[in-house]
Amino acid sequence: MSTGPTPRPDPVQPANAEALALARSLMTSARHAALAYADADGTPGVSRIAFGLAPDGTPVTLVSSLAPHFAALRDRPDCAVMLGEPGAKGDPLTHPRLMLKARAGFVAPDDPARPALRAHWLETHTKATLYVDFADFAFVRLTPVSALLNGGFARAFRLGPQDLRPGP
Repeated sequence: MSTGPTPRPDPVQPANAEALALARSLMTSARHAALAYADADGTPGVSRIAFGLAPDGTPVTLVSSLAPHFAALRDRPDCAVMLGEPGAKGDPLTHPRLMLKARAGFVAPDDPARPALRAHWLETHTKATLYVDFADFAFVRLTPVSALLNGGFARAFRLGPQDLRPGP
């Protein structure tokens, strides 16, 4: 009697302190990211976006309504963001990267939190001073739902939204 193939153990581990620190470091140091979203016809799209953290530590981006992902996020807010850059040497797949599954939420122009968000954003995205106040630009909060950290070979970790908040 055959019971089928033996299930493989899950190679993805729960996050430990080292993984949490690495994930937070990738988030705080990133100034751009790859954004995955569902287009109007349901097909996937990918775009490079400016990336940063709001004063409360929530991932955020600044998007023009002229960009295809603006309407896509407005209509279908589930998305994913990839953070992490390959190092100067070695196999790019051995360098740490973080994939955040998130839910996009637009910050209204009259939101009382927008001035603080704007000021905080411009501290790390100084060139955005040229266009941050254009009517077609909006801040978008990317509220994490879950994350997968690949810290290098045989170092994959699952993270929850609570793991991605700034730590003590």
